[in-house]
Amino acid sequence: MAFWLISSGSNTLNTFFIIGCGDIGRRVAALCQAQGAAVCALTRNSATAQQLTARDIVADVGDLDQTAALPPLSTGDSVVFYFAPPPAQGGSDPRLRGFLQHIAPGALPAKLVYISTSGVYGDCQGDWVTEETPAKPSTDRARRRLDAETALQAWEANTGVPVVILRVGGIYGPGRLPVKRLRQATPILNAAECGYTNRIHADDLASICLAAASRGHGIYNVSDGHPSTMTDYFNGVADLHGLPRPPQIGLAEAKTRLSAEIMSYLEESRRMDNRKMLRELGVQLRYPTLEQGLRACETGAQSM
Repeated sequence: MAFWLISSGSNTLNTFFIIGCGDIGRRVAALCQAQGAAVCALTRNSATAQQLTARDIVADVGDLDQTAALPPLSTGDSVVFYFAPPPAQGGSDPRLRGFLQHIAPGALPAKLVYISTSGVYGDCQGDWVTEETPAKPSTDRARRRLDAETALQAWEANTGVPVVILRVGGIYGPGRLPVKRLRQATPILNAAECGYTNRIHADDLASICLAAASRGHGIYNVSDGHPSTMTDYFNGVADLHGLPRPPQIGLAEAKTRLSAEIMSYLEESRRMDNRKMLRELGVQLRYPTLEQGLRACETGAQSM
């Protein structure tokens, strides 16, 4: 897939700043560097900073839980990718809000791309959802993300910096598969009672982030467009690794045996319409189906 660095007037912006440079951040950084762009990042510890430096990423060390102590960040005229998660508790995201307040008026970025979650839609009972579907989060996890979206939209209105919000389904890929859970034979909800879930391969998500930085504005659903069930996903991963498929249990038993976090996913069902993403961002997915994505995990066919 081809990408375009962002143009502003007669200048081409070639600096990117990543907040939360984990797996997806590093994939995005590699794509930016492949275009000859400079990449900076904020990380909370010096060990990670050294790892990023080894990848030719200029790393600043700072804690988003203590934004008053953050160093000055070189966000001015850069594209900022904000990938840092919210805190684990509460219904808001003080980290994102603190970061936005920390950006000085003279250091405004050219654009900000934020990874949110499809969970902001809540349980839609299997219906298809578009970007126009009202957000009705039913968990604190999703409420934190919607709070961050709200803060970003207000910040865009106040600063004029364009914001792109990516409402992302479940991310999978090499190193992100539930192999340990399968080896422990942890049960999964039976297919008859399991609602729809949505997924995107990690490499495709990284490519979508670059496309969003180049030509996106507003909110986009991000998924491969082929929703299935969590049962299908776990069975597919088990088959990939030659492991027994997980035992299936009913919903009533699942509530007593599975964690509250897992149940929060299993009790929601929605199918994400990704046509706006494909149309406006010009995205051509490498892995438009789970079968293709898992096959890539098996063969090592990755874009990195």
